[in-house]
Amino acid sequence: MNADTTPDATPPAATPEPAPRSGAFDIPLRTLGWGAPWRWLALGARDLRRAPGIGLFYGVCFAGMGWLLLKVFQHAPAYTLALSAGFLLMGPFLCLGLYHTSRALERGERPDLGNSLLAWDTRTGTLAIFGFVLLVLEMLWARASLVVFALSFDGMPDFKGSVLALLDPQNLEFIVAYLLVGSVFAGLIFSVSVVAMPMILDRSTDAITAGLTSLRLVLTQPGVLLCWGALLTALVALAMLPAFLGLVVVGPLLGHATWHAYRDAVGPTPGDPAAPPA
Repeated sequence: MNADTTPDATPPAATPEPAPRSGAFDIPLRTLGWGAPWRWLALGARDLRRAPGIGLFYGVCFAGMGWLLLKVFQHAPAYTLALSAGFLLMGPFLCLGLYHTSRALERGERPDLGNSLLAWDTRTGTLAIFGFVLLVLEMLWARASLVVFALSFDGMPDFKGSVLALLDPQNLEFIVAYLLVGSVFAGLIFSVSVVAMPMILDRSTDAITAGLTSLRLVLTQPGVLLCWGALLTALVALAMLPAFLGLVVVGPLLGHATWHAYRDAVGPTPGDPAAPPA
């Protein structure tokens, strides 16, 4: 019998395994210096100067949102106070277009207002989930503030009266309770969102990973992030004082600066590389 001379069949090429998806604890975080918040503001101001028209558009939107807020909640001042503070915390979601603009400038591209308005389009589901979580936390904060008001006063004061109540030393128990409630919710929302939204926009990541990465950043470098949060709070509070008009400039400035905070703090991962910060 003749030996089988049929050549062996060529084995099929092995299908490459997909790179493992990076988890929240696999994403490297860079060590931040104490001067980092000021550098982020300087870079944000640079981006605002390079794309002033886009920044002005979003700034007017911020101011308009403040006026609308006062109108809608004119009979519920506790909501107004809590949601006004929420400018600082909902800002990462509202500034998606500004993050998109800073990323375009970083890449040497010409920013476009239309493209910035559609920045959410590529990550709609993830952004919607994260935005909904922030909104729920905001409403819980507002509800808790309303309870504090209801337990502290016989009737609900108007917006001006609410602000004066917070500044009156005779209302010390109310002030302490209100600030404690606000601090708990503000700290929680800030911690899970400080770099989460720009990270979702920039990378193929889910809402949980982005939120946990943001929380890791705050827990591992609390000093610098606390300074950044205090700086954001002070600037937003000052911007809201003149009938929200300061937000026309401060809003886009902080939006651009937040993008640079993310680029400075969150390092690239093998499966989802990111360019070095500008």
